[in-house]
Formats: sequence, C-alpha cells, structure tokens
Amino acid sequence: MLEVTKDLWDWLSLEWFTFSTLRSFEWVYPMVLYALPVVPLLFLLKSVLRRNTRLKLDMALFEGRVGWQWSSLLRFLPRLVFMLFTMLVVVALARPQKVNEQLELTSEGIDIVLVLDVSGSMELQDIKPNRLEAAKDMALSFINGRVQDRIGMVVFAGDAYSLAPLTTDYDLLRESINSIGFKMIQNDGTAIGSALAVAINRMRDSNAKSKVIILISDGENTAGSLDPELAAQLAYGYGIKLYTIGIGKDGQVPYDVDGSGQMLYVETQMDESNLRQIAQIGEGQFFRADSRNTLQQVFRQINQMEKTEVTEKRFRDTQDYYQVYLKWALLLLLVWMLLKNTFIANVLED
Repeated sequence: MLEVTKDLWDWLSLEWFTFSTLRSFEWVYPMVLYALPVVPLLFLLKSVLRRNTRLKLDMALFEGRVGWQWSSLLRFLPRLVFMLFTMLVVVALARPQKVNEQLELTSEGIDIVLVLDVSGSMELQDIKPNRLEAAKDMALSFINGRVQDRIGMVVFAGDAYSLAPLTTDYDLLRESINSIGFKMIQNDGTAIGSALAVAINRMRDSNAKSKVIILISDGENTAGSLDPELAAQLAYGYGIKLYTIGIGKDGQVPYDVDGSGQMLYVETQMDESNLRQIAQIGEGQFFRADSRNTLQQVFRQINQMEKTEVTEKRFRDTQDYYQVYLKWALLLLLVWMLLKNTFIANVLED
C-alpha cells in the first residue's frame, strides 16, 4: 500500500514539468515537440474564427451599466484545461526517455618492458637535447598511446636495475621515467646482457598473450657477466619478443662545452651487429635512430606492430517516462469533462 502511494505521489509531482527535468530527457521523436507552440495558436485561431459565426440571442435588458465580475473568467477554464491536456499528449507522443549507458572496454593486454641505457655515452648531444632525454620523451609518448597494457621499466649502465614493475599505473611510469638521470648508476659501462636478464625475470611468469622487450642503447656490450646473445635466447625460450633501437650518429658528435664556450666533439661508432643479432634471436626487429624524428617514427612503428585489440561493449538501460505525462493528460481530461458539466462552462457557446 505504501509503495502504491509513493508511486502515485511521484508521478503527481510538479518536478516533471521543470525545465531541468525536461532537458534531462532523451526524446525518441523530438520533432513532435515543435507542435507544442502550435497547440495554443490553434485554440486562439478557433476562437477568432468562431467569434463571427456564433449564433447570437437578442435579449432585452434594463437600462444601466453592467459591472465586470472576475468570475466571468471562469468560462475560459475548461478551454485552458483542454489545451493543457492536448499539450501533454504531444509531450507523451515525443516519448521522453532516460538512458543509462555503460561502456566496458576489454582487451588481452600486452606486457612490455622498456630497457633504457643511462650510461655516460647517452650524454652525447647529436640528438637534442641529448640522447637520454630524447629517449625519455619518446618513451613517454609511447606510454600515452597504450591501452590496458602492463608496462615496466629497466635502466642500465655497468649494472642493471628494475625501475618500475609491470603495471597499468601509467602515472607511476611517467614519474619513474622523469626521474631517470645520469649517474643514477655508479658503475659506468653498457651491460646489455644483464639488462635483458632483469627484464626477462620480470616477464617470465607472465600469462599475457604477447610479451615484448624494447631495448634502447647506443653502444655494444662492455660490462656485466651475461652474454647478450645468451640473454636473447632466454627471452626466446620464454616467448618474449625483442626490439632493439640503436640511438645516435656515427662520426664526430657534440659532447660538451669547455671553459671557453667551445663545443667539444668525440668520435663515436656504433656496433650495430650486436643489437641486430639480439633482435634476430628474439624474433623482433632492429631499428637505427640517428635523429629525434627517426626515433619518434621507430616508436610509432613498434606501437603499430604491437597493437592491443580492445573490445568495446555498450550496455544501454532505457526507461520511458511518457506514461507520466499521459497520466497527467488523462487527469486533465477528467477535470475538463467535469467542468463541462458545471455552471463554469458556457453552454450557449457549445
């Protein structure tokens, strides 16, 4: 009984006619609403046309002035009620609804570990502002393009350390990448084998449909106790794909500025064979990036090759509210019928 009373009170609430409520609806037939201003115009037109066609009854009245009574306005009440009834029917025909739509994204995520060289040679400025900063910027852009993938971070020089575990917390990853700097690893050198071993250790128990290591370095293996090719074979055994990026130019490249403001240059020559061999064993691909634009294209290409397929599911819960306005319309129709049978209606005009 209380539930029935509550439902009755709900649809009798005047909140259904507020602008905010009407604006919150989605209308199945919104064009019908254009008929709302037409309804009072039709009633007005009907009154004008009938003014000169109504039958008139001649009556003899006593001489004198008849005073105006406010009660004479009551004869317009049935017409006003019927007009409101018609307008409510129009609103109901437009079929107001409220839609609760939920979007669910599901994907078989990829596990990716970025392995970044932070050795002293990454300070070279052939890629502005230097090799390390350019690699960090591209890594941040790469993360921004991923969806629901777990990404980890390994840094290495003479030793290798895991900077961030596999995670979907991309804000944590960005903070970790931004914190990378020179001298964060005291032992200088290039321990590629050790870096791959740390990354493999992070991924070996992963159940992801695809596991990828992206190695960014500018030199050959000069430190560590594990041979890079052996590490690549371990990666292959665990089903991990290896992409290697050789960053930097060959020849004379700017290094630093001396006390007199003159740019210092050093001679560099990258040994690509080692990085190519690692990528080949790991069934990946080697890329050479000698400029910032090239490095950006490399990351974009890897991003396309290792694209996560995202399945989108939409759940749409639709609730109609036209019946509320139909109930109000029926109520006004009953009121109109009652008024037509009282003294308020002008029977002579019918």
